[in-house]
Amino acid sequence: MKGAGAGAKTQGVKVVASNRRARFDYEVETSYEAGLALTGSEVKSLRAGNVSLSDSYAQPRGRELFLVNCRIGEYGPASYLGHAPLRERRLLMNRAEIEKIRGKVEQRGYTLVPLSLYFKQGWAKVELGLARGRKHADRRDAIAERETRREMDRAMSRRRR
Repeated sequence: MKGAGAGAKTQGVKVVASNRRARFDYEVETSYEAGLALTGSEVKSLRAGNVSLSDSYAQPRGRELFLVNCRIGEYGPASYLGHAPLRERRLLMNRAEIEKIRGKVEQRGYTLVPLSLYFKQGWAKVELGLARGRKHADRRDAIAERETRREMDRAMSRRRR
């Protein structure tokens, strides 16, 4: 049974940060999983939960994708060998997926929004959503729909009692 405990430990997904505002501001159509090219101090800072996905987005450049405006805070013990908190980070994906995403972003006006950042089997991953921006009226409709769903659930739970 050598290593039985270690295998079970690394199988899970540990969510570090999620961008809850993205699902409200954007209509997410499809989502993709991408790896992140990080330095050592960035990984340690992520494991400590020192990250913010608000106002961040992904952008195709050349044949690569980059995560822009994602703040990974400095890791204190790294001292002067640390990293820049707001640097652009390269995303690791299949070439075919990158080309498909590039076509939609450049021609159809989609936006690539990071939905969550997590560790999967020890590797840092980001879930990207291919999304369209919502208008103000669409946001109001989403709020109204959510409220009616909540009221129906409350009524059903009262009825069960």
